[in-house]
Amino acid sequence: MFAFIKAFVAGLIAMLGFNQGLLWLFDRLSIANTTSWSPQDLLGTGIPVVAWLALWGALWGLVVWSLVRRAEAAGYYVGAIILGGVLLTGGAAAITPWLGGALFGVSLTGYAMNAIGVVLAANAAYGLGFAVIMRLLHPPR
Repeated sequence: MFAFIKAFVAGLIAMLGFNQGLLWLFDRLSIANTTSWSPQDLLGTGIPVVAWLALWGALWGLVVWSLVRRAEAAGYYVGAIILGGVLLTGGAAAITPWLGGALFGVSLTGYAMNAIGVVLAANAAYGLGFAVIMRLLHPPR
């Protein structure tokens, strides 16, 4: 049980530090025009985008931890990176149309390939950050 609390915290930190940090770096290096740590409210809820991202990062931390916690050696890190990139990007592609009013569906139409690549890289950075933070908070026995 205590490991899942650590996973929640690690997911939150990984989202704010690694995911948003890589987006910030991409913006500074002119690789992509991105916004990181946005204080704007999401869909008129009054809750900042960065707070939503932190919450989702924490919740995804529980999912990623439950899937990689038994992996060993490099498989732990590689698994977390792949799961971060694929699960978070797929989850966002599935949830975004729903927030726009669609009942079901995954839509990547209207996104440029380089934008999808940036999102995959940022979410993979989340996975790596999560794995590193969890190894620090909860080392293997």
